[in-house]
Amino acid sequence: MRLWALSDLHVSHPANREALESFPAFPDDWLILAGDVTDGPQRLDWCFRQLTPKFRQVVWVPGNHELWTIPNAAPELRGVALYERLVEIARSHGVLTPEDPYPVVELEDGPVLIAPLFLLYDYSFRPRHVPRDEVVRWARETRAVCADELVLHPDPFPDRDSWCAARCEDAAARLAAFPAALRKVLINHYPLEEQLAVLPRIPRFSPWCGTRRTESWHRRFNACAVVYGHLHIRGTEWLDGVPFHEVSLGYPKDWDVGLGVGAYLQEVTRAPREAPSQ
Repeated sequence: MRLWALSDLHVSHPANREALESFPAFPDDWLILAGDVTDGPQRLDWCFRQLTPKFRQVVWVPGNHELWTIPNAAPELRGVALYERLVEIARSHGVLTPEDPYPVVELEDGPVLIAPLFLLYDYSFRPRHVPRDEVVRWARETRAVCADELVLHPDPFPDRDSWCAARCEDAAARLAAFPAALRKVLINHYPLEEQLAVLPRIPRFSPWCGTRRTESWHRRFNACAVVYGHLHIRGTEWLDGVPFHEVSLGYPKDWDVGLGVGAYLQEVTRAPREAPSQ
């Protein structure tokens, strides 16, 4: 069994949607979808119908696009209610979500816990001198804007910061309940480390890219790999001996449609197991 990962499929774009229809099959393996598969419950349902027959198991975490409330689209669910509806859709297809028990799978290098996380962001990926209440204005000085400000609602939380804090607290408690020695694959749409939220073309977009609350989670929870997307900058960075896989496909301009989407599947390599002490 192998672990494959991909994020930011953005199938609202016709070229990406067509590519999904010819997605390769790996019936013995697992597929991790690290968010921004699409926007809207109906499209997400369609995506799962395309993908679940091609893998033994699909694991999904939401990105910001899944959580958008599109004006005049039915049903106009918001915030937590929308997220809960997406979880219902995923479960109807047998897809594992952040609300399900974290499975432990036996891989060639031993047992590994698969932890799909939904942690959001809280604007803390910003320079220390920029106050929280000034961060959106600061970003807009360089025309960095995020549609979330208009269409991602935190209801019933008062703001996205509070929703993020609650999600992080819950996930940390769940992870801490497992044996410390058990190796884990952490999956989140956003990077867990601020140093990875670097966007050369739009550097002031970082406030919408994660939270400092997850700093050092890869060490705290004995991660052997971390999977994320959102940045549309594919690649693997190693921090403290742990591979951080950014697995975005992206918009049509971000990938070579002629290669097919299968060329962009990332196998989740893991940090080698430590040799037992003598």
